[in-house]
Amino acid sequence: MSKSLFKKVLIANRGEIAIRIIRACRELGVKTVAVYSEADKDSLHVRLADEAHYIGPAPSNQSYLSVPAIITAAQAAGADAIHPGYGFLAENPFFAEVCKNWNITFIGPSPEAIRAMGLKDTSKALMKKAGVPTVPGSDGLITTAAEALDVAERIGYPVLIKATAGGGGRGIRIARNAEELTTNLEKAASEAGAAFGNAQVFVEKFIEVGRHIEVQVLGDKHGNVVHLHERECSIQRRRQKILEEAPATTLPEEVRTQIHEAAVKAAKAVGYDNAGTVEMMYDELTHEFYFLEMNTRIQVEHPITEAVTGIDIVKEQIRIAAGQPLRWAQEEIRVRGHAIECRINSEDPDNRLFPSTGTISTLEIPGGPWTRWDGMLYQGFKVLPYYDSLVGKLIVWGESREDAIEKMERALGEFKIEGIKTTIPVHQRILHSDDFRSGKFSTEWLEGFLGMK
Repeated sequence: MSKSLFKKVLIANRGEIAIRIIRACRELGVKTVAVYSEADKDSLHVRLADEAHYIGPAPSNQSYLSVPAIITAAQAAGADAIHPGYGFLAENPFFAEVCKNWNITFIGPSPEAIRAMGLKDTSKALMKKAGVPTVPGSDGLITTAAEALDVAERIGYPVLIKATAGGGGRGIRIARNAEELTTNLEKAASEAGAAFGNAQVFVEKFIEVGRHIEVQVLGDKHGNVVHLHERECSIQRRRQKILEEAPATTLPEEVRTQIHEAAVKAAKAVGYDNAGTVEMMYDELTHEFYFLEMNTRIQVEHPITEAVTGIDIVKEQIRIAAGQPLRWAQEEIRVRGHAIECRINSEDPDNRLFPSTGTISTLEIPGGPWTRWDGMLYQGFKVLPYYDSLVGKLIVWGESREDAIEKMERALGEFKIEGIKTTIPVHQRILHSDDFRSGKFSTEWLEGFLGMK
């Protein structure tokens, strides 16, 4: 099978996603190359790959974000493809172009598609032109407080100030009146500039009771695009997801269908190929939905879509990048049962979920039918403060949502990690709550539930 795919794939990433890609490649008969920083020399992805190359010191701008270091490692290893995973260089159109210039296949969409969807204000304008619903707001970037105040007066408070670059909840502020808007405009721009090197922002209507619904799409190099149905991603803190499920709960079927169709339309508008995710905000009060952004990469929460559709998304990324056509028509992609993913982060639930570091002294991973662990930990592994706090993902599948909740509660109860603090107790609280079980939650619910506001 590898003859029709690639000889060697370099994984330009670390942690659980690097391990996930290594396993997919191995099942396809493709050799893998890991890269690692000084901090990751003893990491599990380094052990599992066929070979590994050192790329620099612990700071990511000197290792995982260094395009010269990654390309040098790929050349040294003789890799003919690079999978960027998520984060780091995954949505960097310059990196995708450099790969192309060095005759290395970038396992992701084209640089043009990444660039088109990379800035929230330009992607919003593109989606509006394509007929995809967008959130009411400014017609482009905001350059002065006066412009922001004019927009807010037109669409009404509360409004959301959003950085056009980056993600992860940074560069985003809510304003409920003119005073807050003036103050938070400067804060959002400052945070965006520090985090992404781009301080530009825009303003849009804040959806008070909103649900974050995202659609997994796959496109090939032959013009075909399909959706793999949707995920519910509303359980968030600091605008970062902590628990996801598929399919979305308590979503009207008519709206569900419309969201799927809009996601495919969005992907086709930019000639999208490979795996991507179209994120929507559903307004529970008006039953309308709006385009938020498109992530031009694999998502952290892709396993729950795999669980309900039976499609290995990472393998499909590799096949698509090798030029193979999609293997399914839209009507062949069905949802079966329900899946839940809990992101296990090295964070202290007793200290406002601030990062926790240490050495893993005990590790007991839950098993059983329909239980999956995508993780990077082993006993003796040192969790250091250099990177994202995600250490793994616990995924369960059930015949129904209720069955999936019961399976996840059982699995979390069996999970034992000592040496660091984790978000496991937070997940247990969420699963026990009446609001979660009844589907009565929004993107603002978790912080109120945890007393973080």
